[in-house]
Amino acid sequence: MSVPFTDFLAGGLMQLGWGSMLVYLLVATQLTIFTVTLYLHRSQAHRAVDFHPVLAHFFRFWCWLTTSMITKEWAAIHRKHHAKCETEEDPHSPQIKGIGKVFWQGVELYREARWQREDIEKYGKGCPDDWIERKLYTPYATFGPTLLLFISFALFGFKGVAVWAIQMAWIPFWAAGVVNGLGHWWGYRNFETTDTATNLSPWGLWIGGEELHNNHHAFPSSAKFALRKWEFDIGWAAIVVLQKLGLAKVLRVAPTLDVRPNINVPDAETLKALLAIRFQAMTDYYRTVTLPALREEAAAMNAKARHLLPGKLRRGLADGGRWLDEEKRARLAAFIAERPRLATVAEYRARLAQVLDERSHDAKATLARLHAWCQEAEASGIASLQQFSARLKGYALAPAAAAA
Repeated sequence: MSVPFTDFLAGGLMQLGWGSMLVYLLVATQLTIFTVTLYLHRSQAHRAVDFHPVLAHFFRFWCWLTTSMITKEWAAIHRKHHAKCETEEDPHSPQIKGIGKVFWQGVELYREARWQREDIEKYGKGCPDDWIERKLYTPYATFGPTLLLFISFALFGFKGVAVWAIQMAWIPFWAAGVVNGLGHWWGYRNFETTDTATNLSPWGLWIGGEELHNNHHAFPSSAKFALRKWEFDIGWAAIVVLQKLGLAKVLRVAPTLDVRPNINVPDAETLKALLAIRFQAMTDYYRTVTLPALREEAAAMNAKARHLLPGKLRRGLADGGRWLDEEKRARLAAFIAERPRLATVAEYRARLAQVLDERSHDAKATLARLHAWCQEAEASGIASLQQFSARLKGYALAPAAAAA
């Protein structure tokens, strides 16, 4: 049955109402989010999961159709972000470029990074390079969204054009703006990573689990972003379903800590665990040694820790004030210097970080430095530091089956 021209303009061939159009929009944008988080991010950039070739190619096609992003470029830019995080070379660090720039102009930063062809070649290795990639997806990347515009208008009329416009803004806003911007600016942190990545929400629903950004930066090669009992990663849920259907194969997930009792000296298992979960170890130190020391200082002054040291300065204790400005860093250093116990705790934190950061190929030498650190920590006379050292020596990685 033919559709009158005026009706066609209003509703296209499908003649759907706004309610049905909203359902279509939610499904289409969620497919695009899954394409980015499952395929571009977890599979291509980090090699955490493999997909069946048919499903992988569907993701590639959908990415071309709805975003015009090229797999190799996206993966390369993201890998460089991890390699150069929070430095001048980071493609989209709000610490360097400003939160306003990254949040509102994230797409422009992505486009600038695309033109760094040496970086694309350096960081983009291993991405698809078959005939269709060379002949269609890469050279005619913008044809995809153009084709989608015509399809949307044919099916839904001018409503389809409105929906198409929202689709075109979806990834630039939520991924380039929210995740890359707010995900390094505001939120909670499970792990004291060496960057400013945060979790925006414990329930990664709206943007495929990408809200759990701090978890991801702590364990970049993990296919699963939710790492606490109260967190939920819808992208991981999709991977589990796809794996049961034989369409996905999980290659890596974040290791799980196991603490062995009664270990007198750190051993090879301790070192292996620490190098794999160093951010968790530093987080444990902050929560079980640094914060109790601060509370003791506050109690001695009949005050609360948050009153003794304001929020930003208090969080600066976790990393030596690395992300504070010069004035606040000086204030924090002066505060610590006036309190011998807190100064000792800060010194041991820095020394432990150095042992883990400056690991050499000589495992025996690294283990010897760790052993010396534990001995001196247990001789410090600070109960929380002694307890942390005793627990640290028992660190081990849980068996893979238990970790999954």
